[in-house]
Amino acid sequence: MDPKIVTAIIVVVAVLAVVAFFLVSKRRKTEHLKQQFGSEYDRLVHQHGDPQRAETVLAAREKRVSHFELRSLPPTERERYVQQWTFVQKKFVDDPKGAVNEADRLVTEVMNARGYPMSEFNQRADDISVHYPSAVGNYRAAHDIVVRHGRGQASTEDLRKAMVHFRSLFDELLGEPGVTHKEVA
Repeated sequence: MDPKIVTAIIVVVAVLAVVAFFLVSKRRKTEHLKQQFGSEYDRLVHQHGDPQRAETVLAAREKRVSHFELRSLPPTERERYVQQWTFVQKKFVDDPKGAVNEADRLVTEVMNARGYPMSEFNQRADDISVHYPSAVGNYRAAHDIVVRHGRGQASTEDLRKAMVHFRSLFDELLGEPGVTHKEVA
């Protein structure tokens, strides 16, 4: 066989192998991000209108959060936060607005104690989406209610929902996903 033909065949096979490797790598990356981020992946695809852009954003989040020095809470600290949550939850009956503001503050405090940097809300939500993708939607919903509450546009039922949303992230942040606190009335 002519050496030029053999060389051409080798080049074509090499190019096909590189393309196949690229496609498999891209598919694996997409599947990893879909599995890791769940509905947050879908939210970003919808927001950006482009899966590749959404994947770039999510990969950047993973990289950013990988540099954090996150820590578990020791049992005594965890128990202290549980007691604070119980107090905030009881406060809801007499002062729903104050309780929701306290719940927001407490969740932020626990995030800080775990090692998440305290920046503006959107950055905090993006950061926690890496480890708590199922709870970040609740965190965003609770924050939206707090903002509406600040404008006088949230009902008591909305505030109750905010408490439930904050609690879901609170439970996850404590590192005890199986622990559920008593439902707000």
